[in-house]
Amino acid sequence: MGAPLRVDLNADLGERYDGWRPGHDEAVLDAVTTAHVACGVHSGDAAVMAETVAAALLRGVAVGAHPSYPDREGFGRRPMALRRERVRSVVLSQVGELDGIARSLGARLASVKPHGALYHSMAVDADCAAAVCEGVRDVRDDLWLVAPAGSVAAAVGRSLGMAVAEEAFCDRAYAPDGGLAARHEPGAVLTDPDEVAARALRLVRDHEVRTTDGSVLGLAPTTVCIHGDTPGAPALARAVRAALESAGVVVEPFGPG
Repeated sequence: MGAPLRVDLNADLGERYDGWRPGHDEAVLDAVTTAHVACGVHSGDAAVMAETVAAALLRGVAVGAHPSYPDREGFGRRPMALRRERVRSVVLSQVGELDGIARSLGARLASVKPHGALYHSMAVDADCAAAVCEGVRDVRDDLWLVAPAGSVAAAVGRSLGMAVAEEAFCDRAYAPDGGLAARHEPGAVLTDPDEVAARALRLVRDHEVRTTDGSVLGLAPTTVCIHGDTPGAPALARAVRAALESAGVVVEPFGPG
């Protein structure tokens, strides 16, 4: 018998906004192995960052940074035409702040996963990806880059000598071109725990996911994600964790905690 399959289960957290229930992050943290924490730009603030890092540390969950374009009004989901040096600086400032907060609490930042439009931009734009990598490495050169599986960003990160974790989403629908279906499209956000768990297991075990047109997309993720703002995120995270472990998959962080 070969070695067991291993995968990280991550969530984007610390994204406080109107309507969030206290305790939502903590319930998700009980099931995941890595928390990517909003860095106070698209959402959150220094106090929320510290609370989220402390809650992750208490549970032995690895901590990563979740920087974004400077677009709080649009929750970081609107594309922005920023120069390469500006992208580098916004990533540097956000990751640097969270790194300092983590160190002050006795945690060590493990990874960086851009949020929203910045994540999607680096997935297809090599200059944007390089700028993100430069900003990350300006903070520490041992941080992992989390990028879409099979993307330009993953290739650029590796070409620059970075450790790269390739990511797939089990609570979002995929378009045939490999991108995520737009959030406004029917069925783009998946909220049924059984469906989400089955998609996660198929991604990890079979390295594939069915797209919106019925075709099959090949992906080989190092980490699978549950969005912290998906309705019912705690139940989804628990269902995914249970399904993976029941299938013999070892669920653990991909990088140093």
